[in-house]
Amino acid sequence: MRCRLFCRVKNKSTAIDSARLEKAKEIANNPAEYKVCEGCDSIVGSATVICPNCHGYRFDGSADRVVDQAVYLGVREQTSVTAEDMV
Repeated sequence: MRCRLFCRVKNKSTAIDSARLEKAKEIANNPAEYKVCEGCDSIVGSATVICPNCHGYRFDGSADRVVDQAVYLGVREQTSVTAEDMV
């Protein structure tokens, strides 16, 4: 029983990591459509005026910064709190 639970959690974690990596690839391939919040380092859409995470209003839209941040976030574990975590 314990092994089954661990295996399920492990597989779920791998799926989440794969999803993060896929999103990072999408962002890195289209950096002009995104920008990085200078307050919390979140990646947001290029039309965003106020960061939904920290309510910051300063962004770096350079392609190099967006790609670097996408790669950084795509290969590490998620540390931010999401709406699903609050349920």
